[in-house]
Amino acid sequence: QVQLVESGGGLAQPGGSLSLSCVASGSPVGYHAIGWFRQAPGKVREGIACAGCAAGNTFYPDSVKGRITISRNNAKSTMTLQLNDLQAGDTAPYYCLTAQTPPPPCSMIGGTSLAMSIEVWSQGTLVTVSS
Repeated sequence: QVQLVESGGGLAQPGGSLSLSCVASGSPVGYHAIGWFRQAPGKVREGIACAGCAAGNTFYPDSVKGRITISRNNAKSTMTLQLNDLQAGDTAPYYCLTAQTPPPPCSMIGGTSLAMSIEVWSQGTLVTVSS
């Protein structure tokens, strides 16, 4: 079974950028659909990025589209989440994940929000956006 170890996160100013990384062991990341979610205290879990195994098959909800990019390096078995133009509302713990197939690992709900069939997730890293 895949294990995920996450790094990155920390404090960023509004308008700033952060990069989160996740290393997969036990099973190469190239074998899995991947994604990221966040869950701020008192709020529901929010899927923010998902990528199927095929190149270019990526999904983002409207809340982060244009500000977040998910990528993978199959040779290094890593995945990365680039966060740009950070806002206070982005403050939350962030988790990387692998997603099951079947069913479809990444699905847009109502064309605006993202659902993922989560299989394994990381320990999480805190992103804080504050001046």
